[in-house]
Amino acid sequence: MDPLQSIAKIAASGMTAQTARLRVISENVANADSTGTTPGADPFRRKTISFSELIDRNGGGSLVEVDRIGRDQSPFRRDYDPAHPAADETGYVNRPNVDPIIEMANMREASRNYEANMNMFESGRRMRSQMLDLLK
Repeated sequence: MDPLQSIAKIAASGMTAQTARLRVISENVANADSTGTTPGADPFRRKTISFSELIDRNGGGSLVEVDRIGRDQSPFRRDYDPAHPAADETGYVNRPNVDPIIEMANMREASRNYEANMNMFESGRRMRSQMLDLLK
């Protein structure tokens, strides 16, 4: 396989992985206040994402792929709110285990990783264009 095509394929796999990561982060942020609707019901549980290496047999490069999307098993926050429909018999409501600060930091990191892969893709495209110009 053409080395420049391999660069594009590797960068594209990185962009795809970071897009999936941003989707998971956006679900977490959107549901940061989603509680249960019945007394004692569990609220939204934070999602996590993990990646794995995939060897490209044709190009010989290491690609990245989503390994799995899981659930964070850390405990829920508990707030005292006896008027809430999801309050238990003691008046406490289980709140999602989503920390918006952590999610925003993860979002920034995923966005920068996406940008780095995009720059790599663009560099490979420019190198290919320069090579074609030399062959004219």
